[in-house]
Amino acid sequence: MAKLISGTYGDALFELAVEENKLDELWQESEAILTALSENPEFFELMSHPGITGEEKLKVVEAIFKGRVSDTMTGFLLLVAGKERCNDLPAILGYFIDRVKEEKKIGVAYVTTAAALDKAGKEKVEKRLLETTSYQKMEMHFAVDESLIGGMVIRIGDRVVDSSVRTKIEELKRQLMHIQLKSERCV
Repeated sequence: MAKLISGTYGDALFELAVEENKLDELWQESEAILTALSENPEFFELMSHPGITGEEKLKVVEAIFKGRVSDTMTGFLLLVAGKERCNDLPAILGYFIDRVKEEKKIGVAYVTTAAALDKAGKEKVEKRLLETTSYQKMEMHFAVDESLIGGMVIRIGDRVVDSSVRTKIEELKRQLMHIQLKSERCV
């Protein structure tokens, strides 16, 4: 349900941004708002408090955001608040940011390796991803997971490429179990 909500509102904001030719502006504002919201979890407590009326919530949103973000973004935030969807705001803005990045052909890659990569290694991975995808720019996120033993796992959106030694060992175990089961049946 939350994914449907974030998609519906995120798509609406995206279409509005394109229509008003404010894609970059609303993208920057969305990132700033997400940062502010993550630093101030009290906002969600306030906006979900049953003792605060819908009208009061709209006044709070207007007091916080008017003059700090564009009128377009303020209007959007008022719409979200008016529909009692403030708790969905991080997901909505995250969805919108993802749509903008796709529009601008910016890929977001999460690369996990068994050992930390040096600068040259990171650049090599990024270059290879740019060569093998339709993205013109990559936003890279690197992490280390020693349990991979070797190799790497790359996630871009819902696509995953797992060339880790751990996964290869698991696959080999499955194949050996399958062979063992076949040979037991033949006896």
